[in-house]
Amino acid sequence: MKMISCIVAAVLAGIALGWMLPSLMNPEVLDQVITYVLAVMLFGVGISIGYNRRELVKIKAVGWRIVIVPAAIAGGSLLGASIASMFLNMSLKEVLVVGAGFGWYSLSSVLITQLYSAELGAIAFLANVFRELMAFVLIPFLAIHIGKIVAIAPGGATTMDSTLPIIAKMTDTPTAMIAFVSGLILTTMVPFLIPLLLAIY
Repeated sequence: MKMISCIVAAVLAGIALGWMLPSLMNPEVLDQVITYVLAVMLFGVGISIGYNRRELVKIKAVGWRIVIVPAAIAGGSLLGASIASMFLNMSLKEVLVVGAGFGWYSLSSVLITQLYSAELGAIAFLANVFRELMAFVLIPFLAIHIGKIVAIAPGGATTMDSTLPIIAKMTDTPTAMIAFVSGLILTTMVPFLIPLLLAIY
């Protein structure tokens, strides 16, 4: 609960500061700061993973079965999106395309805007941003109460970068490594899956 409270408080404080003092928030400077801070966190995660050599051997022994995790996350994301279409004024194609962003809001929104419409691109941006924010809150809860592997799911493609540090902190080295591989695979899928879904329907 302490971790979840800190994450929620940090996000809310950032929103409040950006809302009250927009003139002080230079998007380019903020983007650079975020990039540097994320790089430092990922560097720390990398050291932790490299230090635990025995755990890396265990991950290597898993072999191709490691792709089961990203496959399940991708399937669950698309299944959830298809269920959501029953409650939204959107076609099945549209919700599947949004869900196929897997949390990678920057690329998915641009792709959808270029290939389909600016409106759906904006929806994809917001949906995937909210997914990432929810992941920060859900990962600690899932890791403690449900299971370490389950905690990887909310992050989707972001488990190779922005949500990897919190996964590493709340779980262990093998789970962090699986999360990284999962995020890498899902990230690779996004630029191919979105155009494919738009072409099929």
